[in-house]
Amino acid sequence: MAISKDKKSTLVADLTELLTNAKATVFARYQGLTVAELQELRASAREAGVKIKVVKNRLVRVAMNEIAVYKDTDTTGLTGQLLYAISDSDEIMPAKVLANFAKTHEALQLAGGFSDLGAALSSEEVTALSAMPSKNEMIAQVVATLLSPMGDVVSATAGSLSGIVSGLEQHAESK
Repeated sequence: MAISKDKKSTLVADLTELLTNAKATVFARYQGLTVAELQELRASAREAGVKIKVVKNRLVRVAMNEIAVYKDTDTTGLTGQLLYAISDSDEIMPAKVLANFAKTHEALQLAGGFSDLGAALSSEEVTALSAMPSKNEMIAQVVATLLSPMGDVVSATAGSLSGIVSGLEQHAESK
């Protein structure tokens, strides 16, 4: 069934807003997935703060042409049945969500993506992105690294203090 012109305009406006605020957009071929599997993908994406959109590639191109950053972006990879994973808060999470889902569902194949700077990403680059730790995981690693020396100092100080206390106790007992 054909989509009305008003519906297309609304879809393009929504896509334009999503892509304008997107930190990363990843697209994948989904031919062969069932509706239940797509719902499962949407649920896992929602938990990770990623939006999944299934729209015509032509409408995505129209939306991208309305955004200055994406005007010169190569869109030749937008062919076939594609779904788009978009995140406005994390550069890694769209790739990670789709790659994790593709591990158990062979019908989903990573096809490419776009950075927030308008650069087109190949499927290999998207796969490499998916292997990186997420933004929150990176923050946790940095915090742990920064706190590690502090923990060592606290342990050493606590050990020294307990040695002093036991020495004082022994001195007090000897008198």
